[in-house]
Amino acid sequence: MSAAGRADSEGREDGIGEGRRLIRAGGDRGVSLVERVAWRLQRLSWRTPFQSFRLRGRYPLKLLAVPKDPVAGDKAAGEAILAGHIVRRAARIPIDSMRFDDPGMPRDLSDYLQSFEWLRDLAAAATRERGAKPAEAAMRQWIAACGQAPSDRAWRADLWGRRILFWAAYAPYILSSRDPEYRASVLKTLSRGAQHLDKTAEKAPIGLARITAWAGSIAAALIVQGGPSRLSRGEAGILRALATGLHDDGGLVSRSPVEQLALVELLSQLRAIYFAGEHDMPEAVADALESAVAALLGVTLGDEALSSWQGGNMLSRRRVAAAIEGTGVRARPLRQPRGWGYQRLEAKHSVVVFDAAPPPSGRVLSGGCASTLAFEFSEGAARIVVNCGGAAGALGVLPEALAEGLRTTAAHSTLTLGDRNSTAIHQDGTLGKGVTQVELARDETGGVVQVEASHDGYARRFGLVHKRTLTLSPDGRELRGEDVLTHDGRKRRSEELPFSVRFHLAPAVEAATTADGQGALLRIRGATVWQFRCRGGRLAIEDSLWIDGDAKPHASLQLVISGDSPPDGTAIAWSFKRA
Repeated sequence: MSAAGRADSEGREDGIGEGRRLIRAGGDRGVSLVERVAWRLQRLSWRTPFQSFRLRGRYPLKLLAVPKDPVAGDKAAGEAILAGHIVRRAARIPIDSMRFDDPGMPRDLSDYLQSFEWLRDLAAAATRERGAKPAEAAMRQWIAACGQAPSDRAWRADLWGRRILFWAAYAPYILSSRDPEYRASVLKTLSRGAQHLDKTAEKAPIGLARITAWAGSIAAALIVQGGPSRLSRGEAGILRALATGLHDDGGLVSRSPVEQLALVELLSQLRAIYFAGEHDMPEAVADALESAVAALLGVTLGDEALSSWQGGNMLSRRRVAAAIEGTGVRARPLRQPRGWGYQRLEAKHSVVVFDAAPPPSGRVLSGGCASTLAFEFSEGAARIVVNCGGAAGALGVLPEALAEGLRTTAAHSTLTLGDRNSTAIHQDGTLGKGVTQVELARDETGGVVQVEASHDGYARRFGLVHKRTLTLSPDGRELRGEDVLTHDGRKRRSEELPFSVRFHLAPAVEAATTADGQGALLRIRGATVWQFRCRGGRLAIEDSLWIDGDAKPHASLQLVISGDSPPDGTAIAWSFKRA
């Protein structure tokens, strides 16, 4: 049983009682120079004769079993493959002229091709008889381009982990040929990949990448070759990877919902591997899957798609649903997490997801965002308040300047002070000084859900602490909030500081200010009308944008409360009320 499930059975929601607690950031912000050099040397070693020596040995004559992929693919993407193209967002690549080793290919597109995840989509649209031809054609191209010469683009440990999982699940599509040379080359390449993982899995970056690498090693032991020794080594490795890569509430240390979805899919595939190999999945891994599902559900909104955090976007409701259904896990959304950090307020049809934790360390997520104390809000399937979103890994889709701008505090529905980010974002993309701890309290007395959180991101620079309180009524028809800036006891500043409290609105929300200038009427196309009121600053309606699940920007609006804070701080109150 998962941690969340155990907590429910003991009468405590999510294992956390009401009260105040402190969430601290990790000890560092990024990867050290020594680690960077070590990783570089490791990759250089792949090009030496020693690498070929390490990958020598006996190769399997067949797979020991063929697992079933529990996650459904995208039928439309599969039909495009049958028509001769691999489609990924804005990219459309002819299979006949596809170059797996193209150095100019965007990273996320390259990873999609290299992992062979697209086999899942192909299988959703075609039987083995129809799908084998394009699958085998692509397989021959990959072996010719990448199978013999290890490279970072093709031989990263996490890519080999994913590749082994997909090759195993869709072996009927890639091993239908009667050509003995081709079949032998596939099995030999698969075996060499497993041997490569034996040496590199533990060196993969902490978090999803390392968990994926060890999952591939376990799959190789159960499905390819290796036996008990490789299996025991793989299981020990994945337990270490889960211990360092997950918070104790089941959320990834990267705090990325997009990566959390990938983790749920991965652990579902791994469970299918164990079933096919007639072995029991270790209890700790099964518990991790259950907890990961609860954490993932905790960051979905009323439309059952993801809320947008840490450079991610909503993706698609279909993909989230397919991942959850594939697990077979019945879990409640995690509402009161620990390190995962996303507080969930829910009443009737209204859902609020509130970022109440410091940003992740650069060691576990490149491209982290300064989003502390931002929130997203929906009623039913209608999104009302959102963050601007992100590319979700599709770095080649959005302009670089826009992708960087989406990481800022101003791109999230929260307060900015002095036109600065709550956590600094350096020019090289890493996060700098800012939020190191969040103090949090939650109360659900009488059906009213109230969460109060404060962060120290502006304390060092301006001597002020930002505290935000969110209160959701029992019927879900009113969300009240207060943003308070208080002096933290350090040296006082004599000048006032400009502040802005932003509420980015979903594209379907139309807004118009009221006559007194302290409110706005929000009309949601095809849905309801909400009233917004505020005091403590000047209200304006400004342009904004929102990134959808395909990483496409859409014009939208934002409500902005602005003013100047005295040196001792100020308070801004606001509310959303259904008309």
